[in-house]
Amino acid sequence: MRRKPGVFLPIELSILGAGIDVARRGDPEFHGYAIAKDIREREEARRLTAHGTLYRALDRLESAGVLNSRLEEAEVAAAENRPRRRLYRVTALGEQAYSDSRSPAIAPRRHLQKGMAQT
Repeated sequence: MRRKPGVFLPIELSILGAGIDVARRGDPEFHGYAIAKDIREREEARRLTAHGTLYRALDRLESAGVLNSRLEEAEVAAAENRPRRRLYRVTALGEQAYSDSRSPAIAPRRHLQKGMAQT
């Protein structure tokens, strides 16, 4: 089933909200596992979001323009003896869409002209 453009799934809203909270605490970027832990704490869940569910949602949000991502520097990962992480950042469009989704008077679809219609 296709969604209407600009309509977010609960997991997508959780990711945006947690990403905005992380940025407000001083770290504008986050990686998947860290945001899953943050969502679990924010929503008092007993489990982490499933890996496949989380990363598909991150991909959809990036395609919609509400997140940007980049690979961290190889030196950082090497210093910690682990693979490189994909780091995400909520865009201004993402902040506005999240804010609008929290307000029943404003339809978030006006902020999302690309991406979400394809999911």
